[in-house]
Amino acid sequence: MYDLKFVRANEARLREAIARKGDQADLDRILELDRQRREILVEVEALKAKRNRHSQEIGRGKSAGQDVSEAITATRELGDRIQVHDERVRAIDAEIAERLQWVPNIPHPSVPSGDAGANQVVRAWGEPRPPVGLRDHLTLGCELGLLDLPAGSRLSGSGFAVFSGMGARLQRALIDFMIDRHVANGYREMRVPYITRGETLFGCGQLPKLREDMYAIAEEDLFLIPTAEVPLTNLFREVELQEADLPILMVAYSPCFRREAGAYGKETHGLIRVHQFDKVEMVRLVTPASSYEALEQLTADAEGVLQALELPYRVLLLASGDLSFASAKCYDLELWAPGEGRWLEVSSCSNFEDFQARRIGLRYRASDGKLRHLHTLNGSGVALPRLTVALLEHYQTPAGTVQVPAALRPYLGGLTEITPPRPV
Repeated sequence: MYDLKFVRANEARLREAIARKGDQADLDRILELDRQRREILVEVEALKAKRNRHSQEIGRGKSAGQDVSEAITATRELGDRIQVHDERVRAIDAEIAERLQWVPNIPHPSVPSGDAGANQVVRAWGEPRPPVGLRDHLTLGCELGLLDLPAGSRLSGSGFAVFSGMGARLQRALIDFMIDRHVANGYREMRVPYITRGETLFGCGQLPKLREDMYAIAEEDLFLIPTAEVPLTNLFREVELQEADLPILMVAYSPCFRREAGAYGKETHGLIRVHQFDKVEMVRLVTPASSYEALEQLTADAEGVLQALELPYRVLLLASGDLSFASAKCYDLELWAPGEGRWLEVSSCSNFEDFQARRIGLRYRASDGKLRHLHTLNGSGVALPRLTVALLEHYQTPAGTVQVPAALRPYLGGLTEITPPRPV
């Protein structure tokens, strides 16, 4: 969260950022409150100085045996006025702090302006399979005994899925494959809680902005995590790192929980958008000078998963209006799902610069001895539901089976093809 000092020094940049992101943060109100606060503090200092003079006069008067009752009354009145001003300052401070929570991160200059329609395809990989005559993942999943959405609905309501047999095994294989790959690329595997405090969500920028999409635990300041990014980034909350400690690379599997308020229609078809899903998440903590090089490498690590599975994808540079609240720059990776006939996002790779670090007090001691906020990055490496959609639809055969990508076969005991289960 930006503090008032930053807001005063970067008013023009923040106004541009709010406009480019289409955000509703009220910078005018924040600056007006700041002006009022400083005026009150000037008046308070004057009142305190006057009270001190009265106190000195009272002391001298008493020593001289004079009547000081009027001075005592005046001093008390000054104290009452100071208290009123102090209460007003506390109220202003509270409102400023609340409003600063809603000021978004500043987009990087390389980010194009506009809404999602201005997103730029920066590269593509693989040959998208034509959608003609193909089954979608829901049909394939049911015919092959991999997927049971009605069972998920009976258990938990709409937006939940049950994987069974080879479907469940496929999910486990994909997780192990991705974790192994990222560990080989230098990430440290972590296992984190799936329930977290509100302050950790605030630190990463999910709260208060995305509260409606969170699953909260009643009567407690606890939430089911929307992504492993939250606990991973907060592992070093209020910790002073050394420059020699950086970069820090972490990867974790976790289930993710999102209410996805407002989702409907084709966006909720099958596994396209569900409330609970599995994901492998990468987080990098780096020095500011290296963060944009780190973003490119992070994105390449996510792309490596898709290339190893030989799935066609494209990389989008998000426009400012499509960036998240906390992100300064983001690449989305989209897989081609031929049964759906469209591109599906499976990863977002973001550089938050020092936005999250400011919110969680994450700093490092630079080689020059100064304390600085470091830069945080995260990327899905990758999310399983839409990966599963693309994999089933891309590798389907005319016989109704699904071929297993070569890179995944060692994780499925050498299996080369997923076939319908044998009748019991």
